[in-house]
Amino acid sequence: MPKSLRWRVATFYILLIVLVMGGLGIFLINYSKNSYLNNVHDNLSADAKMLAIQTAPALIEGDYEKIDALAAQYAENLYLRVTIIQTDGTVIAESNREVMGMENHLLRPEVQEALLGQEGYAVRTSASVGSEFIYLAQPIYDGEGRIIGIARVSVPTEAVNRYTNDVIKTIAAAFLIAALASALIAILLSNITTRKLSGLTQMVQKMTRGEMRELPPSSSGDEVGQLNRAFGTLMEQLNQQIDDLKTERARLSAVLINMTDAILIVDRDCIVQLINPAAQRIFGVKDANPVGKSLVEIIRNHQFVELWRKSLESGTQQVMTLEMPPDRLFIQGIASPLEMEEPKSILLVFQDLTRVRRLEIVRRDFVSNVSHELRTPLASMKAVTETLLEGALDDPPAAKQFLIRLENEIDNLTQLVQELLELSRIESGRVPVALKPISPAELVAKSAERMQLQAERAGIDLVIDVSPELPFVKADPSRMAQVLVNLIHNAIKFTNPGGTITIRSYLNSNMVIFVVEDTGVGIEPDNLDRIFERFYKTDPARSGGGTGLGLSIARHLVETHGGKVWAESTLGVGSKFFFSLPIAC
Repeated sequence: MPKSLRWRVATFYILLIVLVMGGLGIFLINYSKNSYLNNVHDNLSADAKMLAIQTAPALIEGDYEKIDALAAQYAENLYLRVTIIQTDGTVIAESNREVMGMENHLLRPEVQEALLGQEGYAVRTSASVGSEFIYLAQPIYDGEGRIIGIARVSVPTEAVNRYTNDVIKTIAAAFLIAALASALIAILLSNITTRKLSGLTQMVQKMTRGEMRELPPSSSGDEVGQLNRAFGTLMEQLNQQIDDLKTERARLSAVLINMTDAILIVDRDCIVQLINPAAQRIFGVKDANPVGKSLVEIIRNHQFVELWRKSLESGTQQVMTLEMPPDRLFIQGIASPLEMEEPKSILLVFQDLTRVRRLEIVRRDFVSNVSHELRTPLASMKAVTETLLEGALDDPPAAKQFLIRLENEIDNLTQLVQELLELSRIESGRVPVALKPISPAELVAKSAERMQLQAERAGIDLVIDVSPELPFVKADPSRMAQVLVNLIHNAIKFTNPGGTITIRSYLNSNMVIFVVEDTGVGIEPDNLDRIFERFYKTDPARSGGGTGLGLSIARHLVETHGGKVWAESTLGVGSKFFFSLPIAC
């Protein structure tokens, strides 16, 4: 649709005239064609009736020569095709060709209708001549009212088609002339109607560019004059607001631009009246001029919007700290009412506490987790030592058992320290990764071979279903073997004897997906998203042994290779651990 009002008006009138004349043209064409066909039908009906009356005596007497002469005479005088047919369908006279060899006409639709004592009418292609004809057949009666034959006349449809084409050409010519005339008239009328609006539009555009400060007064009393005066009033108000905003921006811009905290002023309607560059950076605002936007559009966080709402409703300062996805920024928001300066407006200050919060979380979690993991073996070692000192050393068999237990606890502590150091090196990027193309089948086979004996001891079937046709992946074989061994070890640990562990691989886009599937006890849905965290263990059914660092190490190793790791599980059915690796180019 054209944007110009002038062309909208002109286009509307042109389309209206085109639709009206198009509909009228179609009506006239159909009406003319139907009228012509009705006229042809009436003439053929009268000719067929007269032919039937004149043919009846000769047909009763069996004078076929006279019948043939009558058919030829009618065809010549009326420019028709004439056919005389007996009641059994045999053609006894035909004006256009010899009757010898003509096929039986009994099954012709017009003949069937005439044999029923009705007027037969049909438009079809002649099987005898090969052209389309309009047929009309009348029954021939003897003196006692019995049907003794059929008189049929026909004309080719070429005449109808020629007549229809002539009508179409005439109407099309008239339509084209009228359309052109109406288009010129519509354009002229639209120009006259929109000339004043065009002038007003040009003046308003000059004002928006700063070339004019106000509109010339209009004395016109029509709608355009009223619009002109309304625009003048609006522009006066806008000019005043613009001047006020310039003054306010000059006062605040120097302070706001250099602040590291995000500052927003939001009115009672949740519209942002002021925002500084720090706020645009923290909330990822890409709009060059976000002032005047909704607070929801700017910060895209319903909890901070709720913070603004609570401060507005209570009239008191509100404080909230949130972690914001996807960058996981820790933002502290402070909402303070501006009752004196701007009634019903709220000053929002957002401080980025991400670095401080993350350091605090890391410190707290590390101390908590390490303390928890060290407490159990140290308590056990303390108990064993006290038992030995209290006299167990005098009982060599018991002393040996306690020393074995002490050795196991020392091994557990050693494993914990080693895995902590390993995880620390991986997270800091200090673990060298030697990437090279390797077959997924070879990678899985070597890891499964290392775990086969452990699976057999646990009474578990270890099944490998990896096609050797899969493309090579880019990986460090030793590191990926560490991931697979870790996942298979976990599956063995939490699968009952008689269960099955299946290792599969398949291609998905440009990644090869590895799957370690067990028929074990499964994982609670609430725990599924946290099993890759450091030291995290699920319920007691899945927490026997281990440091809780293995899955976290596996996740970091896979991510170092450019892949990702995830898990699916159903309680009582089993678990599936997935990780992806990019294919080698």
